[in-house]
Amino acid sequence: MRAPGAAMRRFLGPLLCLLALRLPAGSGTAARGLDVASYRERVRAMFYHAYEHYLESAFPYDELRPLTCDGQDTWGSFSLTLIDALDTLLILGNVSEFQRVVNVLQEGVDFDIDVNASVFETNIRVVGGLLSAHLLSRKAGLEVEAGWPCSGPLLRMAEEAARKLLPAFQTPTGMPYGTVNLLHGVNPGETPVTCTAGIGTFIVEFATLSHLTGDPVFEDVARKALKALWKNRSDIGLVGNHIDVITAKWVAQDAGIGAGVDSYFEYLVKGAILLQDKELMSMFLEYNKAIKNYTKFDDWYLWVQMYKGTVSMPVFQSLEAYWPGLQSLIGDVDNAMRTFLNYYTVWKQFGGLPEFYNIPQGYTVDKREGYPLRPELIESAMYLYRATRDPTLLELGRDAVESIEKISKVDCGFATIKDLRDHRLDNRMESFFLAETIKYLYLLFDPDNFIHNDGSDFDVVVTPYGECVLNAGGYIFNTEAHPIDPAALHCCRKRREEQWEVEDLMREFYSRKKTKKFTLKRAPDHGEGENAKDSKDASSEKAGEKRNSKKSSHSLLSCPSQSFNSKLAVLGQVFLDNT
Repeated sequence: MRAPGAAMRRFLGPLLCLLALRLPAGSGTAARGLDVASYRERVRAMFYHAYEHYLESAFPYDELRPLTCDGQDTWGSFSLTLIDALDTLLILGNVSEFQRVVNVLQEGVDFDIDVNASVFETNIRVVGGLLSAHLLSRKAGLEVEAGWPCSGPLLRMAEEAARKLLPAFQTPTGMPYGTVNLLHGVNPGETPVTCTAGIGTFIVEFATLSHLTGDPVFEDVARKALKALWKNRSDIGLVGNHIDVITAKWVAQDAGIGAGVDSYFEYLVKGAILLQDKELMSMFLEYNKAIKNYTKFDDWYLWVQMYKGTVSMPVFQSLEAYWPGLQSLIGDVDNAMRTFLNYYTVWKQFGGLPEFYNIPQGYTVDKREGYPLRPELIESAMYLYRATRDPTLLELGRDAVESIEKISKVDCGFATIKDLRDHRLDNRMESFFLAETIKYLYLLFDPDNFIHNDGSDFDVVVTPYGECVLNAGGYIFNTEAHPIDPAALHCCRKRREEQWEVEDLMREFYSRKKTKKFTLKRAPDHGEGENAKDSKDASSEKAGEKRNSKKSSHSLLSCPSQSFNSKLAVLGQVFLDNT
């Protein structure tokens, strides 16, 4: 048998490491007497209260207006809530509704429309949601076409939507405009000023598209935009909030980790993990040094002037609450927990996170008192709980359920909280409530969900390029919480050498059946009920072969001999090469 080449080793190393690692099922779930199963079912009920009222009162509009029980288009007239909620349905085990919605979207969504759309929002919500649903469609029992996951109707929809965004990247710097007309391209007179996150939040979706379709244009433009931001950082290593994409001049020079910047940092880390890309991780780690040096004070992160490092805004923004989860992905769990606990104190003070919180004064900022049911603190709790099993993180989930149900629930869904001080409501339910907030809450309370697979189970599928491994875990959530299976990026390579390597890898696994006592079974594909608990029940017998490895006593950091390119995030940790 040929020794695996460099390309295949990037895949072989993480997979073998994943197969050696597994937490006992359900471990840590009885924290401090909290009834995890009960809260999980309450979260499920919250989802259906919101989702069913969207279908009844708002579809086909983008979003539900819960106070008036009607709908509105917000980000482009895509039936956005339906796209955003699709993978949440499967995570909750609702196979039949997932299948129904896929058919509705194929028949009803049209991107060839005269609409001005946010490039950023269309990417993370529409392209990300369709890619995730495409990669989960076989697990959901859909009959997939020959060549899947390298082809399929949802993939074609995602590609069509992404191509509508490409004209925005045609700038001298490679940094995209913030808005594009889906029919005509960039409008004459469109402002060239775009926020940093609106430039640096494409690599997860666009690289996935390039790997699945074989068209490099998507990954190329995403990388060029990332590198343009890196090139234009300040001498002290910081980036500002808004930049002119034509001249590369910074228009807003506030540097921080929150609104307008946040998902740029997130995508450097997640892009590095997804693509096993050392350069992206190195970029983030350099930013992280500057962020710690200039913006961090007592485990809070302030806003500073990007060239001088002087404090410009001593505020915490609710969007910054993703940061502890991101820290956990690079293994910085102790610092992550300290910052998380700071943010949790704000939640306890108000029953939610106000958009802006003045740290010295310990109170909200004028006209920024609202909480639009954002997911970021819950997201961090989910990541950190996977890494630590600290019961405090479940308590945040409990508090979130209690607060949202008490303050935000109305007859037609859940309403944005306009002011946390007096609990006034606003007539909007953003699609991210079903895509992110509910999803992260459910996953926090469902430790055995297929999303948390540690690599001990996986499916083998046959593609035109040979066999490949899917559903082994290690899912990368985009910034709208749409999970991407990183293994799928290895399924559609056209180089014959890699095809041979994949086939050799699978033969090696099969040969270990006797020596390692693996058990081989067919993976079921079709669900047995609308609310099946585990979406493993949603896979049909066509789904290829699955193995269960025996429980291992290896520690979480048990891949010391692998180079950076052979390492992957496992249970909230990223293995870094410190040599």
